[in-house]
Amino acid sequence: MRFAVMVDPQEGLSYRGLLDMALAAEAGGFESLVRSDHWLSVRGDWTRGANDAWTTLAGLARDTTRLRLGTMVSPVTFRQPVALAKIVATADEMSGGRVELGLGAGWSEPEHERFGIPFSPLLERFELLEEQLQILIGLWTRPTLTFEGHHYRLRDAVCEPKPLQRPHPPIAVGGWGKPRLIRLAAAYADELNLDSPTPEACRTVFAHLDDACRSIGREPESISRSAMLMWGFDDVKSSPDAQRAKLREFAAAGVNRIVLNVWPGPGDPAMIERLGDLVMAV
Repeated sequence: MRFAVMVDPQEGLSYRGLLDMALAAEAGGFESLVRSDHWLSVRGDWTRGANDAWTTLAGLARDTTRLRLGTMVSPVTFRQPVALAKIVATADEMSGGRVELGLGAGWSEPEHERFGIPFSPLLERFELLEEQLQILIGLWTRPTLTFEGHHYRLRDAVCEPKPLQRPHPPIAVGGWGKPRLIRLAAAYADELNLDSPTPEACRTVFAHLDDACRSIGREPESISRSAMLMWGFDDVKSSPDAQRAKLREFAAAGVNRIVLNVWPGPGDPAMIERLGDLVMAV
């Protein structure tokens, strides 16, 4: 089992606070730290600070040494795919090859409305997601890319330098396990992440993922399966045995990476180090 710490800095967490958590996660033995990608509080408090995801990840790339870094997840509505490809490739170089990209269709309509970002129906956002996945992989793995899609058109586009990781930084698609998300994960992703699932939901979605992989000739074992779990005060206060038992339920359901969302919540860096000691024994 692999473990990541997830934080939600759009609820007022400064870069210094994010760095403290990243260093604690590194010291606690966590494999990675991922962060949400929002420009406003999703709790409705617009006065809270909300720093940019990829700017802060580039900073962490220089201020950490071992921890893998990424988003969980970046909405396709925020950035043009060429810009995202360059941002991720640059952060990957800065980190020495420790960056991973989480990508999703986006969901916070009030956030889009306040910034004037188009928030199209879900079906169209899934179309954007598929085209962005195709473009990102193409830019990272080919000398040039010409692309004719419904939403994006590129002619002889380049992304140089390429990311350090080959064939490209790991890509996770994330959401609630809708059928189209499963199909996109099977076709393009290295990981499918489920948002706050039950172990039973994991079993169901992963069975569908296996079928989707086999239908296109992909080995189901080649894609990682992860679950993002809210790990708040009640979880942290429960006994170590109870916490490990809960995590083992997800492992038995086929999850091989657990993403523990610990902020807002028990945001004490020392707690993250202790949590690392606990989960490493799972």
